[in-house]
Order: sequence, then structure tokens, then C-alpha cells
Amino acid sequence: MTLTLSGTSAVKAAGPRRPIGVLVAGALLGLVVLAAALAPLLAPYAPDAIDLSSSLVGTGREHLLGTDSSGQDLLSRALYGARTSLVAPLLLLAVAGVLGVTLGVLAAWCGGWVDTLVSRLTDVMYAFPGLLFTVLIIAVFGTGTTTSVLALGLAFTPTIAKYTRSLALSEARKPYVDAYRVQGMGGVRICARHLIPNLGRSVLGYLVVLFGEALMSLATLSYLGFGAQPPSSDWGLMVQEGQAAIVQGAMLPALVPGTAIALVVVCFNVVGVWAADRLGRQ
Repeated sequence: MTLTLSGTSAVKAAGPRRPIGVLVAGALLGLVVLAAALAPLLAPYAPDAIDLSSSLVGTGREHLLGTDSSGQDLLSRALYGARTSLVAPLLLLAVAGVLGVTLGVLAAWCGGWVDTLVSRLTDVMYAFPGLLFTVLIIAVFGTGTTTSVLALGLAFTPTIAKYTRSLALSEARKPYVDAYRVQGMGGVRICARHLIPNLGRSVLGYLVVLFGEALMSLATLSYLGFGAQPPSSDWGLMVQEGQAAIVQGAMLPALVPGTAIALVVVCFNVVGVWAADRLGRQ
């Protein structure tokens, strides 16, 4: 009996085994992040090196993934493009996370007209499709990665605000909140030091799930010409630039960055759903 209990305790301590799909997706994401970090060492050419004599060259020893219409090495561009394609969604979610969590906690804690105002504000933002709302902001402030990140950050804010509000409403009813109030602790201090940190795991898991959507949204803006601008190696921009080569029978200029986007989004969705489930239980 002792051996059985000890074995059971060991299994519980080790925790549930990760599904093979999560392990594979995590490994692929790790490789992508590592490749982006080591891009200057791994890239055989400069990402903006133009060689018209090598235009639309297929795979070979000199160009492992071929070249685009300007003779730029696709492998080098994809490696450097991974940097902006991965960092920009993180910045986007950071902006949306700060604004969304602040609004959600404020609405749940204050209630009354503040809750109504925040709810109506998020409803109005929901009335506009996220991409349309972003394009309107870009039309006013101009194109570029920075504008795209800030505009999409605002577009993602209502979703995070509603999610945070639902969590905060439940958290604010717990006994420890009343205990701190009895001790004379102010609402701002309770929220900043206790309530928001207690929501951290669930919110973080939700943000991980949203990463793939954020990456896709930024790639879409770059593809439409509103996001990253030449000579950037952003994956979405690479797809747009490589589209013309399809008519000439060259698929690689659009296929390489498109595959990279799809791979990272799928892997992040797999890992994100698993992480959100795990964080939500703890």
C-alpha cells in the first residue's frame, strides 16, 4: 500500500504528461525563435542584398529556398523577417493587455455608471470590424509597423477588457478583498497588489491564445500595404511582394513566408490552448 501511494504521489508531483502535439509545436516555435535571434549568423546573405542576375532562382546550393524577383535570398529574408513578425505581435498584445486589463478591472471594481460606460465603449468598438477600425486609424496617422501595432492594440482591447471584467467580477467577491477593505486598504492598492496579480495566470493564458490572431492580423495589414513597408522582410510583406511572381510560375517567393506564417500561427494555437487550460486550472 505504501508503494502504491508513493507511486501515485510521484505521478501527481510530476504532473500530467504533455500531449505529443504540444511538444512538437513547442519545439518548432523554439526553433523559429532561435533562428530569429541568430539571424545574423544563420542568414547566408544580407536580407536587402539585390542581385538581379539571380532573379527567381529556384532552390540550390547558393540559395537554399530560392530568390525573389529582385534576386534577394528568401532564406535570409525569412530569418530576418521572423524578428519583426514575432516581436510586433508581442508589442501589440502588450498594448492591448495594459489597456484591456485596466478597463476590465476598473469596470468590475467600480460597477455602476463606470461599468456601464466601459461596457458601452467596448460595445461601440465591437460594432466596427477590427480590420476596418485599424485601417481607419492608419488612414489618419499613416502606414508603418508602429501605427499598425498601436491600431491593432486598440482593436484587441475590447476583447481583453470583457474577458478581464468577467474574471475580476468573480475575484472581487472573494473574502480576502473584504478583509483588506476592513484593514483600511484603498481600492487602487487592493487591485494593483492583489486582485490583478491573482488574475495574471488566466489573462496570460488568454494572451497566448491571441498571439496567433495578432500575428495574422499584422501580416494581413502588411500584405495590404498598410503595415511594414519595403525594404522590410516582414512575412506579410514578403507574401505581397511574391504574389506577382506566381504568374511567372515561381511559387517560392510567396510560399516560403506564407508557410512560415501558417506554421507559427498553428503552433502558437496548439501551445496557447494547452497553456491557457493549464494556467486556468492553477
